[in-house]
Amino acid sequence: MIDVVAAIIKKNNKYFIAQRNRNKHLGLQWEFPGGKVNNQEKFENALKREILEELSININIKKKITSKKYKDKKVNVILHYFMCETFDDIIKLSEHENMKWVDKNDLVNFNLTLGDSKIIKYL
Repeated sequence: MIDVVAAIIKKNNKYFIAQRNRNKHLGLQWEFPGGKVNNQEKFENALKREILEELSININIKKKITSKKYKDKKVNVILHYFMCETFDDIIKLSEHENMKWVDKNDLVNFNLTLGDSKIIKYL
């Protein structure tokens, strides 16, 4: 099982979601961005690194929300979700197809990855 961290970035009462690269597992589905935790890496450090790599922004981690296991034919992970904020205004996507800031109630209208769709109730 692999540890994966995900950022729930909230700004101006909206949540940031990103559309997965079409050539990757779960391609074109929407997600809360993040990535794999390296060996000996703290979850918070991994999340800051991944968000900087993928979105070119810095985040402040406010608190851990929850952890959920997710398994399918290709992956077996524990997803660790953190509530975050950013004061950066310009996001540059390096991994994703698209991005949106959406109201909490509108998250259900997006084809979120199965793991991410299950944590909306915690927001």
